[in-house]
Amino acid sequence: MGTESRIYDALLAEHLADNRQMAFVSGPRQVGKTTTCRRHADNYCNWDNVDDRELVLAGPARLAAGMGANRLSGTIPVALFDELHKFPGWKPFLKGIYDTYGDRLRILVTGSSRMDVYRRGGDSLMGRYFAYRMHPFSVAETVSRELPDVERIVRPPGMIEAADFEALWHHGGYPEPFLRRDIRFSRRWQSLRLKQLVREDVRDLTQVQQIDQMEVLVQRLSRQSGRQLVYGNLAREVRVSADTVRRWVAALCDFHLGFLVRPWFRNVSRSLRKEPKWYLRDWADIEDVGEKAETFLACHLLKAVDGWNDMGFGRFELGYLRDREKREVDFLVARDGRPWFLVEVKHRDESMSRTLKYFQDQVDAPFAFQVVVDADFVDADCFAMPGPPLVVPARTFLSQLL
Repeated sequence: MGTESRIYDALLAEHLADNRQMAFVSGPRQVGKTTTCRRHADNYCNWDNVDDRELVLAGPARLAAGMGANRLSGTIPVALFDELHKFPGWKPFLKGIYDTYGDRLRILVTGSSRMDVYRRGGDSLMGRYFAYRMHPFSVAETVSRELPDVERIVRPPGMIEAADFEALWHHGGYPEPFLRRDIRFSRRWQSLRLKQLVREDVRDLTQVQQIDQMEVLVQRLSRQSGRQLVYGNLAREVRVSADTVRRWVAALCDFHLGFLVRPWFRNVSRSLRKEPKWYLRDWADIEDVGEKAETFLACHLLKAVDGWNDMGFGRFELGYLRDREKREVDFLVARDGRPWFLVEVKHRDESMSRTLKYFQDQVDAPFAFQVVVDADFVDADCFAMPGPPLVVPARTFLSQLL
């Protein structure tokens, strides 16, 4: 596959054609935000560049003039602001340029962390932007980079090339290691990214002072993907309070080291309601094959749920099921407040989980899948007909997502 486009190119093209609102594009370090957005921009302004920073500080009028927003043109220019959230006055600045030049200029804004982390003072930007969350490559994106149909958001199944699937599994979905497919490079890239996240992003953009203890927490979390978080246990290991661990985990989610999946308890008798499960954003370096398979599916499901929400297809949620008898199903995806499908992940075992049917009946979900990672592609629609649980290959199921 080539490097020339991603599914987010289609998403941004649709946004720029249909909306005057700004597009806020957030996502992890090195996920391809700047590369993708620059393909759609006529002007690029990076806060980390001293010359660009001076231009921003000079005010909206001078910036707009430099970008052609005060001249008659047959097309509306597109401006890209990169890492602008590092500027303390970024919200008033964007509000000013949007309110004055919004009909003459289209605006893209990118950031390594979730843009809503930086809600510091200033006027609200409510109604002036749409947010889009960029994720690494997935099975579906290697098969097709077209947007899903609004009438039926799950795609027809498509076969991923064997080399692409192996690269996703072994190198992860971040563009550089995925496309280079060199294990030595991937290991060095992953190590450097982790150090930069803790030493630069977290230190510079939060109030965390105990960076050494934060690094201990990161090491613990790097070995616990797919497990329930018990904050008290982590607090004892790191030697801080449980509340501090909660804040630090929230910060690490904001900076995309990982994410939390919370228990779904509506219509579930004797369900657990508190303990979230923790998943890394990059499954490539996970040693345990079961935890790696579950994290692989978790990242794909989160990408789909975030994408469907961002495109306005409905209100989607990702959760998991577990009751006090320790029966568990790995994932539940809800659509507009109602369970839509359940997912139990297996690496190789294809014997059907009894718990899947038990919880499907309880929550009344139309679909339930036991997804097997190490299984050959089957050219059949997983979502063709509601019914009892199905054993499906990951290559088929994931090709139908996003």
